[in-house]
Amino acid sequence: MNCSQMEIKKEYIVNSHRRCSEYEVEKERIYSKKIISGDELSKKLELKKELIDIAGLYMNRLYDFVKGSNFFCLLTDEEGCILSIIGDTDILLEAFSFKMVPGAYMDERNIGTNSMGTALAEGKPVQVSGEEHYIKAYHRWTCSASPIRNSKGEIIGTIDLTGYSEFVNLHTLGMIVAAANAIEEMIDIKRYNEELSMAKKFTETIIDSIESGILTSDFEGNIKTVNRYVSDMFGYKQNEIKLMKAWDLIEDWENIKTSVIKKQSFTDEEVFVNSKGKKLQFNLSVYPHLDDKQNLRNIVFVFKEVKKVRKLANKIMGHQAFYTFDKIIGQNKNFVQILEYAKKIADSRSNVLIMGESGTGKELYAQAIHNYSSRKDEPFVALNCGAIPRELIESELFGYEGGAFTGAKSAGQPGKFEIADGGTIFLDEIGEMPLDMQTRLLRVIEEGTVNKVGSIKEIVVDVRVIAATNKDLNEEVGKGNFRKDLYYRLNVLPIRLMPLRERKDDIPLLSQYFMKRISKKLNKNMVNINEETMKSLIEYEWPGNVRELENIIELMVNTESIPDRFIKLDNNPFEEVEYNISMKNLGQELAYESIDENLKLVDIEKRHILKVLNYYSGNITLCAKALGIGRNTLYRKMDNFEIKSYNSNKEESFN
Repeated sequence: MNCSQMEIKKEYIVNSHRRCSEYEVEKERIYSKKIISGDELSKKLELKKELIDIAGLYMNRLYDFVKGSNFFCLLTDEEGCILSIIGDTDILLEAFSFKMVPGAYMDERNIGTNSMGTALAEGKPVQVSGEEHYIKAYHRWTCSASPIRNSKGEIIGTIDLTGYSEFVNLHTLGMIVAAANAIEEMIDIKRYNEELSMAKKFTETIIDSIESGILTSDFEGNIKTVNRYVSDMFGYKQNEIKLMKAWDLIEDWENIKTSVIKKQSFTDEEVFVNSKGKKLQFNLSVYPHLDDKQNLRNIVFVFKEVKKVRKLANKIMGHQAFYTFDKIIGQNKNFVQILEYAKKIADSRSNVLIMGESGTGKELYAQAIHNYSSRKDEPFVALNCGAIPRELIESELFGYEGGAFTGAKSAGQPGKFEIADGGTIFLDEIGEMPLDMQTRLLRVIEEGTVNKVGSIKEIVVDVRVIAATNKDLNEEVGKGNFRKDLYYRLNVLPIRLMPLRERKDDIPLLSQYFMKRISKKLNKNMVNINEETMKSLIEYEWPGNVRELENIIELMVNTESIPDRFIKLDNNPFEEVEYNISMKNLGQELAYESIDENLKLVDIEKRHILKVLNYYSGNITLCAKALGIGRNTLYRKMDNFEIKSYNSNKEESFN
């Protein structure tokens, strides 16, 4: 864009104000007329994920340039809907008070003249300052925005930089135009990369794995390329390795080749490499190189040092993510959509907020997201903010120096953020975090550094934050229990998990899955769940969600029976069976029973069962029906009362 395009022309403002008058925008308006949230916002963010990811890099660079000068940076889509916002705390809080949050529409029709809406209307960069804004609430600000276009020239969004008018000049608009151009170029580059031919993939595979030992060969074992890491790992010079055969170096060569030919996965397998009379152990992943006709041409070997993997495991003291998306079971349509959305956002650098009732599997999702991302080989550290005493949460999160407080270890201790460096930290029950810790957490997220308790040294960390809560954090913000700025920092990529009662069609599938897994783990027989019992399970409301269902199945496997409340009885499976002591159904001889005042209730029940057994001559089916219970329940009660057998000639007496 040339200078003439960047000149601010008062015609923009005149035209914009005329449009706002036609739209009947109130000058006293404070909030946008249109603000979306919940599922609608989630779908919008998912749809615009590529733009958010690409623009996010330049927004962060732009913000770093003006950081501390009371600016904030906004990204909108082509409709003016805010997709992302970052900035200094004070002015950001002011923007939040005007509900300038993800989901708010900044087009002229909904909020009057402003740089984003006017840039969309005019199709060019604009700067709107002070009273040039149509609504009075924005008169303190100057905002500069530029449209972002795709390769077809279509506007797909805007990027904006807003600050107090006294700190803004024409160069601000120049920076925004440069950022918009860079974003457009990156979008074009991404499109170009996606269209590269298969011949390019060989080179890309090597580049993507450049920090590992990379070696390629053909299917005859001729080594074709070697990077310098392989030379360092194996102890050979590069020209020495190229004169060798792959089977001279790598043990189990034939099995590896066969796996590639059969298109079988060979990932992170431990192998031995021959190195001048010694055997060295490495983690090996193998990838096929295909030509444009999908024919196998070469093999790409990617080696990693085993000691690094083990060092990581020791460093994080067992903090690893074990769950993957294939262990999250369900076929419900809405559930599958949530699962697919979680997969799509897994490899983003943005923070995730998982919301859902207790027992819906929030940590399971957090682990699966981590394992589906490029951070999967890095630490996954979980912390329950509601389970740690208030006085310890700071040292748990950020660590402490030796002697920082009474009882501290002399050598100090790293915090969860330091341990999670390069990976993911999962903050469960984030709504329980004390307000003063929320302030420190916000600083870590914004600046990417932590200070240990008792230390002034800043430690740079690269950690992705996944938070979870069963509370309504927006409501907690209103109550003053949770910081608004932290809420919006965490709620970049929201995921709301469904309670089990909203996907009851998954209960049969989940029951079968848990039954197989638990019976195998406990080495016990599976329990048959008949149609009536399954209907009872489906009718139940499951306040404890999937966790409660799993516990019920484990109870079934351990006891090899169905809990009473899930046995279908007269279409009322969850009420306690009321025993009719008068036994009107059994005839006049059982119509009245004189009971001693000292006779215990259990004795009454035992005597009653014996009477019924006597009446039906020991027929278990008829007795169970008369008592209003199932056959298995009757057998269990007979065992409990030590009624080992029925004698029709003589009632069992009470001791």
